[in-house]
Amino acid sequence: MITSVLVANRGEIACRIFRTCGELGIRTVAVYSDADANALHTRVADAAVRLPGAAPSATYLDGDLIVKAAIASGADAVHPGYGFLSENADFARAVLDAGLVWIGPPPEAIEAMASKTRAKELMGLAPLGEVTEADLPVLVKAAAGGGGRGMRIVRRLQDLSAALESARSEAASAFGDGEVFVEPYVENGRHVEVQILADTHGTVWPLGTRDCSLQRRHQKVIEESPAPGLSEQLTDELLTLAVRAARAVDYVGAGTVEFLVAGDKAHFLEMNTRLQVEHPVTEAVFGIDLVAEQLRVAEGHALPDAPPHARGHAVEARLYAEDPAHDWAPQTGTLHRFAVPAGVRLDTGFTDGDEIGVHYDPMLAKLVAHAPTRAAALRKLAGALERSTIHGPLTNRDLLVRSLRHEEFTTARMDTGFYDRHLTDLTEPAPDPYAPLAAALADAHGRSRFGGFRNVPSQPQSKPYETAGEGIEVHYRHTRAGLEADGVRVVHAGAALVVLEVDGVRRNFEVARYGDEIHVNATRLTALPRFPDPTTQHAPGSLLAPMPGTVVRVADGLTEGTAVEAGQPLLWLEAMKMEHKITAPATGTLSALHVVPGQQVAVGSLLAVVQET
Repeated sequence: MITSVLVANRGEIACRIFRTCGELGIRTVAVYSDADANALHTRVADAAVRLPGAAPSATYLDGDLIVKAAIASGADAVHPGYGFLSENADFARAVLDAGLVWIGPPPEAIEAMASKTRAKELMGLAPLGEVTEADLPVLVKAAAGGGGRGMRIVRRLQDLSAALESARSEAASAFGDGEVFVEPYVENGRHVEVQILADTHGTVWPLGTRDCSLQRRHQKVIEESPAPGLSEQLTDELLTLAVRAARAVDYVGAGTVEFLVAGDKAHFLEMNTRLQVEHPVTEAVFGIDLVAEQLRVAEGHALPDAPPHARGHAVEARLYAEDPAHDWAPQTGTLHRFAVPAGVRLDTGFTDGDEIGVHYDPMLAKLVAHAPTRAAALRKLAGALERSTIHGPLTNRDLLVRSLRHEEFTTARMDTGFYDRHLTDLTEPAPDPYAPLAAALADAHGRSRFGGFRNVPSQPQSKPYETAGEGIEVHYRHTRAGLEADGVRVVHAGAALVVLEVDGVRRNFEVARYGDEIHVNATRLTALPRFPDPTTQHAPGSLLAPMPGTVVRVADGLTEGTAVEAGQPLLWLEAMKMEHKITAPATGTLSALHVVPGQQVAVGSLLAVVQET
């Protein structure tokens, strides 16, 4: 019987596994890099072991270090979570060779399916060889790992070489394996998967379908179960294929078989030999704890002959610290306050005061809603996101709310091209027009007093802010009756709460300030100085780092004086396990290049300057 589990992972999934272990009375052990020294998963575990360093390759991807940590901490089992070494057969063998229980599939099954190229061969498929114009568009894909890393869509043959190089670099950094392959890219398909659970006694459960079509950078954003709108025949086919794939490799534990569905035809993509990020929607629909079942299977217990009956509908949204309107750029900083309403499930690796750094995936949390119907689940989750308190870096919260309410999604007509078609509309700034006024009134509260002999009305006061990339200036005045603003009745103005009445309707505005960062309900503002510092201005054509990170590549032959064209890739930054391309803003000449490969840069750092022709 398992008594102590080390989770070879971090953040949200480590906390989620620890929660189940705690409920079962199993001792928990965390591992952490130097960047995660104060992370939530290290605080909620019974014990924690340091992995010296910050880079994934030197910490969470070092299997020898993790096995040593398990032995040193007295753990008798290892759970890999997802990502990192979760689909690494050599790591699974190392755990078993050390005499520890491996809470996952046999190494042989991982080897057969973890490499997408070998998995396709097992299913009677093969990747493309030499790519021609007739094959386009194609998808370059990492053979190991997942999560959208190491994937590139190629629509022009001349872009293939650069896509292969970029995908190899990203895959090697994320998974320690730079192998990539090329396959046909199916336009406007739906990403549908089947959750499976298998024991060592020959029983395989297909736990329904999930739709994961809403994706950015080939990484899932919103997932739901069951997948809506599938015919009974297609659903049965998907479940049958998933069970066949599991039996083909004598699979044990939790896993996922993924398909691209176009019309009524299913195309096999891969089998993920691990727990998936989106497993909570399956848990909600089937009323089970997949981690608890993983632990039971690892202890040798048999599953019942049939899984529980499904009930209702569940939907999950991934909350990221990122800016969807600007190439999904990851955001960093302090998460000052984070709270969600009751009634939805929250899986997170962060709490109030935690720092969001540059080393790992920018996912803050997963919110999951379960209801009797799909429409009720979507409404419940959108409402919970809208009412959540998220004070800190910019997130994709507004995008999630709008996506869940988008007519194409609510009617289940979405596909993997959803954000390609709708991103501009979904990210159109729509800040609350009265939020800046509420912030100004809260800031002015109690700062001005009148003497007894003053009869002249005060001059209007002004306050500049930035919200959603736009500057705005609000005006108000102090009077004998208190604070006033044109067209708005100020019912109450306090440091943390402002009540305004507009056209006879009262609205409450909760205001929280952290330096120049201000949050008014769900609107994020930045207080601007009245007189900007001229020394912070940059020359036209300046390229600034959109996030802190590492310069991983500079375009071949790029030097000062090089002629460049608008949109031409100049250099690549790596932040939060993703590569971000920096392109020329206009056609002209590179007049300055301030960085070299390997250099760490802070957000706002001057990278290069392009002088427009």
